Amino acid sequence: MTENSAKENTNPSSQKHIQFKAGDLAVYPAHGVGRIEAIESRVVNGEKHDFYIMKILENSMVIMIPTWNVESVGLRNIISEEDIPKIMDVIGSKKDLTVDNQTWNRRYREYMDKIKTGSLFEVAEVFRDLSLLKSTKDLSFGERKLYDTAHTLLIKELSTAKNTDEKTLANEIESLFESEDSGDSE
Repeated sequence: MTENSAKENTNPSSQKHIQFKAGDLAVYPAHGVGRIEAIESRVVNGEKHDFYIMKILENSMVIMIPTWNVESVGLRNIISEEDIPKIMDVIGSKKDLTVDNQTWNRRYREYMDKIKTGSLFEVAEVFRDLSLLKSTKDLSFGERKLYDTAHTLLIKELSTAKNTDEKTLANEIESLFESEDSGDSE
């Protein structure tokens, strides 16, 4: 019995296997908040597998996610209300724009990698960095698209977690940058 419990403690997948049920809200990396519409069984290559059928709220895209593959694709619960102030701190924190010396395509790759992690903290960093960069120079086409993506992902998840409308939350986030701007003029 102690041998089994020792094995369970060393196996990371048995420690935190996230399970969802139909109707749950979840976050799919780089696509955002979606609702688990159903859990269906399908036969693939002669084997029966269970899939979460998830509909992304932003664009109604439907994604099939194997239930056994949840951790590797990064499907996760929406952030908790306790984490919202931490996300707002990340967005509002002033960061030196050392990335300003990088080429736009290198920044683009780094930001895209952060968005793909699915971490709202990483998405908040991308949004903050691009917002600050945008205030000093024009963003490239790719950076503008990333900015819009990060903005959408942030607004959708934060408004869902906070149970408030997206416009109110967008105004809250904008005010973080306005207060920074007014403090900069000396």
